[in-house]
Amino acid sequence: MQAGEIVTKKKVVYPISKRLRKYLRTYDREAKLPVRYEDLLHNSESFPYYDKSGKDTLWETVLYEQTRQQELSEGLTMNYALLKTAGDISVMEHLRVSRIDYCTFGNTNPFRVQIKNQLNDNYDYFYVKRADASRVYGLELEHILSPSRINYRVDGETLIEEHIAGIPGDVFIKEYLDRPNTNKVRIAKEFVKFNERCFIRLLGDMRSYNYVIDVTPDFEDEQYRVRSIDFDQQSYEGRRSKYLPQFFKDNNKVVELVLQLLNPQTLQQYQSEERTLLYQRLKLARYRLKDLIDAMRVDTLSTPDKIEQLKQELAQFHQSDDFLKCNNMGDLVRLNIKTILTREPRIVVNKTRRKTS
Repeated sequence: MQAGEIVTKKKVVYPISKRLRKYLRTYDREAKLPVRYEDLLHNSESFPYYDKSGKDTLWETVLYEQTRQQELSEGLTMNYALLKTAGDISVMEHLRVSRIDYCTFGNTNPFRVQIKNQLNDNYDYFYVKRADASRVYGLELEHILSPSRINYRVDGETLIEEHIAGIPGDVFIKEYLDRPNTNKVRIAKEFVKFNERCFIRLLGDMRSYNYVIDVTPDFEDEQYRVRSIDFDQQSYEGRRSKYLPQFFKDNNKVVELVLQLLNPQTLQQYQSEERTLLYQRLKLARYRLKDLIDAMRVDTLSTPDKIEQLKQELAQFHQSDDFLKCNNMGDLVRLNIKTILTREPRIVVNKTRRKTS
């Protein structure tokens, strides 16, 4: 990450409120975890983790005293079982923790745990993080409104979260986008839909390293889906452009594809398709979404100056003074979803881009 790429000063980690905690219990997102975040902090040594090309990933592999390492391995395997099999450890006796990494950057400094199948050496990951309310709201909105399901559990101030597989956006843009077999029209289409989803639910900071491209081979071609992997900036920023991936300069190459390959009518079609699908998901989970937004509307997720700025910018964009009556980010998310899903799509991606840094 370059120094000029930071969205703001490091975001405050907002605690889980009583109202949100009640929501998590109601929808089976809360569980008693054998290993919590603070249990992983006392490592005995660490060393940098490099990728296959020898580049420093800014993650550190951490080690613990032998007895403690065994205890953590057993507890973390149970954590993984809680995510994958609702705690049924009987089908996971052949799984062991093979590596624990610590992230030295970001808001919540997560731990990444590699779980390996001892029978065939296959492995998977999950994450242990501080339970930031912003991220929890972001995960829930993704689960309810996106095409993808999200699996996580919360215990006190700890969040465990499954790994979201895919090619990191920055890697895809650099190494895959210009390959002969890449279907650039489909990439452009999916980016338009991703842009639309982020703005509707006010998910910010979707720079290329904060989402992945899920590539699925089809019988004649490849299908793509753009998935967020970072939810810490859920309804936090004050500038409207922060909620539109199109305005981040490291996404410029994909935006250029959109401008070159999709005409205004096609853009509008894809935006309309995504809004229709989102509305259908909303209807199926309307009571759950209402419970989530009700908790969000009495929670603190940003600063007063950012809330004021965003409501002014959304009021101007939507040409609606109703946004000026909002008191918090929960109000703004609720009204933004309602406003967009009850109007014809506006062609946002085709507007002149501003580089956000």
